[in-house]
Amino acid sequence: MKRLGMHVASVLLAGVISIVPVAAQDSQRADRIAQQSARGQDRIVKEVRHELLMLPYYGVFDDLEYSVDGNIVILMGHVTRPTLKSDAENVVAHIEGVERVDNKIQVLPLSPMDDLIRVAEYRAIYGQPGLDRYALQAVPPIHIIVENGNVTLVGVVASQGDMDIARIRANGVSGVFSVENKLRLEGK
Repeated sequence: MKRLGMHVASVLLAGVISIVPVAAQDSQRADRIAQQSARGQDRIVKEVRHELLMLPYYGVFDDLEYSVDGNIVILMGHVTRPTLKSDAENVVAHIEGVERVDNKIQVLPLSPMDDLIRVAEYRAIYGQPGLDRYALQAVPPIHIIVENGNVTLVGVVASQGDMDIARIRANGVSGVFSVENKLRLEGK
């Protein structure tokens, strides 16, 4: 009887000892999965950025923004063409690892007056010495969003001076009701 009790105790003790390494292995496996998931999300972020920048009709009068939450991509911003909204959703949906796309992009209303303001804003900002260097890029970094006469500047500039000059130049265009400056400095 005593031997049977010792045998049961040793079997139970062996079971406890063998459970500990399995728990440690599960923890290590969970850490590896979390690291792979983070790398996967970083890859998705880079691919979404690349695909959006490569859209053929994406230009200075459009603003595309996104966020990635696991395997879900949320698209935001403003575009002048409805086809650009659907094109953005389609290219992002085909990225490996993306399960769902939540498309919150707003299509700006058609307005001849807004079109005139867009052209005038472009000339005022990108025609300014110092800011003209930004116009040489494939997709200029200062985006001009015009909606019902209200202007929003979105993008990235190299210095606070460039940010201030862009705001001043945008405010000087006639027919504009308001200018909101959402420009950011590089690296921030």
